[in-house]
Amino acid sequence: MSLVSLVKGKGQNGFGFASTAEEVTAGRDLSGQTVLLTGCNAGLGLETLRVMARRGAHVIAAARTEAKAAAAIAAAGAGGRATAMACELSDPPSVRACVAAVRGLGRPLAAMICNAGIMALPRLEQKQGYELQFFTNHIGHFILVTGLVDALADDGRVVMLSSDAHRRAPEGGIQFDNLSGASGYRPWTAYGQSKLANMLFASELARRFAGSKRTAYSVHPGVIRTELVRHLNPAARVVFGALGPIMLKSIPQGAATQCYVATHPDAAKSSGSYFADCNPARPSRYGGDAELARRLWVASEKIAAELP
Repeated sequence: MSLVSLVKGKGQNGFGFASTAEEVTAGRDLSGQTVLLTGCNAGLGLETLRVMARRGAHVIAAARTEAKAAAAIAAAGAGGRATAMACELSDPPSVRACVAAVRGLGRPLAAMICNAGIMALPRLEQKQGYELQFFTNHIGHFILVTGLVDALADDGRVVMLSSDAHRRAPEGGIQFDNLSGASGYRPWTAYGQSKLANMLFASELARRFAGSKRTAYSVHPGVIRTELVRHLNPAARVVFGALGPIMLKSIPQGAATQCYVATHPDAAKSSGSYFADCNPARPSRYGGDAELARRLWVASEKIAAELP
């Protein structure tokens, strides 16, 4: 047990920092349910795929290519309980093709777990004129989720993988006048903005779900050594390696919060909330800004409508 898990303990629901995806889904029978999962092929996504399939769900497992998704299904031992799907979030035609393919399956979605993402790119990269982390982590998922909202089950859930790094977003939260990154780019600030966008999207979606049994959430998985750290400089990687045994979560622990909010009955009472360590947590002041969430939704609709 790590030092952090001893200090943090467990929340009111009996789960906490050290809880694993298997533990938070214990006793859940997901037979007959279909779950869409992005970023299925590594890290938290692969563990989420494995656990969801083990609990009986049929997982529509999306990765950048269908081949990567198929390999993940095999690695997770989920053959027969998953469908491989290509979804390159930075490529709008790929995302729209995924939407069409999911619709073609004709399966109501019990949950959409938007797990894929990129982190702290060392240099400014753009797609369609937008900074790549914002475009991939937020706009790609915005197109996917809004394209499939009417395919959600009546009590379906949308889970957006955010991060406590949303607190590193720039002043104002979202730089609507610099979504290209051309007027100034800092890797962690841009990443924080994209994760704040994930959070705001979930909160606005939850507001729009009001009056129904559909719910939406954002989650902080914790700090985990996954493939996302490949863009960190060598010194930062050394720090990650040294602190791992006492500070970082394992992948099974990191996947716990998204699996909890996607499946646990108690989470249904907290639509729109930000979760960390499987319990509701307090977001930054920007993360709780309903007007900023509405403004981002309008801007995202406009961006999506203008894309080729």
